[in-house]
Amino acid sequence: MSLTFSPPVLDRSADLGRILQLQGFAVLSAEQVAELSHASMPELMAWRPEWNDLPPDGYLRDGGRYRRRRHSCFVVNGDQATQVPHRPHWQPLEYNALHGGLERHFEPMHAALVEQPAWSQLLVWLGRVCSDLKGQQPWFVEAHQFRIDTTDGIGRPTPEGAHRDGVDMVAVFMVERAGVKGGETRVFEADGPKGQRFTLSQPWSVLLLDDARVIHESTPIQPLEPSGHRDTLVVTLRSGGFQSEA
Repeated sequence: MSLTFSPPVLDRSADLGRILQLQGFAVLSAEQVAELSHASMPELMAWRPEWNDLPPDGYLRDGGRYRRRRHSCFVVNGDQATQVPHRPHWQPLEYNALHGGLERHFEPMHAALVEQPAWSQLLVWLGRVCSDLKGQQPWFVEAHQFRIDTTDGIGRPTPEGAHRDGVDMVAVFMVERAGVKGGETRVFEADGPKGQRFTLSQPWSVLLLDDARVIHESTPIQPLEPSGHRDTLVVTLRSGGFQSEA
């Protein structure tokens, strides 16, 4: 495994497609996210207070109280991103041994966020990246706002461990790290020995993952000060439809 404690950010934004094809993941700085999505840094940074109003995740099967979240769904087709009626989040046990096979009903993301033009620009950009990688088609998008805190002394960003999500592409945006240590990101080849580990820290930097080729996890966080937390936005894109028990 390669040990890369600073995120391996792309040298040039134009290399994104090539790097995703080459290694199955890529890390972009916040400035590159703004450049490619045409969502400005002031617009992105203005969303950060939204993470202060996330309801507790009542489905944690490890008994923890460390996760808060909201969840909404969209369809991206070309240059259009459309929110769909609110629906539960569901994953098969194959991809989530801890919480799979369970309909999880989370509160939706606030309209004040998802109705902003910059939100649609961000999703349309991710759809374009996914289409360049997998072929032009509509993408069924699930967006999750997460706050992992250290209320109980430790918080687990991925309590299910190293995993795939059963989608085509995953985007993990770092929104904020405050008063914590840990939370190291680890990315491994799904069918090989290679991997990298690093810590995302810059607000609105992003890790993009080709979910068919790599597995990923984030290590637990511990407090450096009271109310320590780690906020992320996770966006998944899937072809053919949303994951559904049916």
